[in-house]
Amino acid sequence: MPIRYLLLLLLSGALLFSGCNGSQQSGPRSLSDILNLNSGRVERNFDPVQIQRGSDTFHTHCAGCHGENAVGTPDWRTPNPDGRFPPPPLNGTAHDWHHSTAVLKKTILKGGPPEISAMPAWEGILTEQQVDDIVVWIKSLWSDEIYAMWYHNFEDR
Repeated sequence: MPIRYLLLLLLSGALLFSGCNGSQQSGPRSLSDILNLNSGRVERNFDPVQIQRGSDTFHTHCAGCHGENAVGTPDWRTPNPDGRFPPPPLNGTAHDWHHSTAVLKKTILKGGPPEISAMPAWEGILTEQQVDDIVVWIKSLWSDEIYAMWYHNFEDR
């Protein structure tokens, strides 16, 4: 097995199990249970001005690779000849919602793993506020169901 696929497999496994914290639950929550968190629904409470700033920054710096409205590359699951994967969608249709806010921000600032990604580092180019704005804009694209699952995994602990 080529080393890049082994690295991808290991990275995928680490990301899969990084959400495990050993806490005991009575069983998996259903989507309706997740949507009923916090008095009946998961509230996003995003600032519309921050969403607009995030959209503007994304379209200036990120849309060239991730596409308008963060739709990504159609074949994002298939590695290029160099073994790196094309830019994925960030609109909730790929794996972006499997990551915490901290991981999303770190990926923007530090770039993707060079063995499997061509994602550049934006540290020193984008401000922390711009990165926060982009992350909020990305989350605003996710469906209510995707956002609720993300919220359950990362924000309600």
